[in-house]
Amino acid sequence: MSGVSIYDFSVRDIKGNEASMADYKGKVLLIVNTASKCGFTPQFEGLQALHEELGDRGFEVLGFPCNQFMNQDPANEDAISQFCSLNYGVSFPMFAKVDVNGDGAHPLFQFLKREARGLMGSEKVKWNFTKFLVNRDGQVIRRYAPTAKPADIRADIEKLL
Repeated sequence: MSGVSIYDFSVRDIKGNEASMADYKGKVLLIVNTASKCGFTPQFEGLQALHEELGDRGFEVLGFPCNQFMNQDPANEDAISQFCSLNYGVSFPMFAKVDVNGDGAHPLFQFLKREARGLMGSEKVKWNFTKFLVNRDGQVIRRYAPTAKPADIRADIEKLL
């Protein structure tokens, strides 16, 4: 896998437009699989706060809705976008709904999981709001469990800024 970074992947934004992860070159990223009807959904508030407070220093949160965990994001992209904006003031980039596990897992998440394994070396994403921290060079630095609050990750983000 040497030489591969997140910049080698393309994704669809929440409006359905093709986007390249290379658009985020040089930024520190927190990539999160999100859900609108999850116990961790209030973390949108903390993610938005990080985005607002650290954005001008080269930090970006990237949200990827996922409906693989107990059907907690069943809506379409328009409804998800509206929900995030109205309820949590989300202004960070949101992307089209993805699978993070299984045969249909998005290639970006296949890469993230390989680069930063979970508990006991597992690649599988266990739940919504699993977070992946990526440095300015597009290398995956660390994976955080869904229970990790965005504020608790701030110090690790600031070390990379």
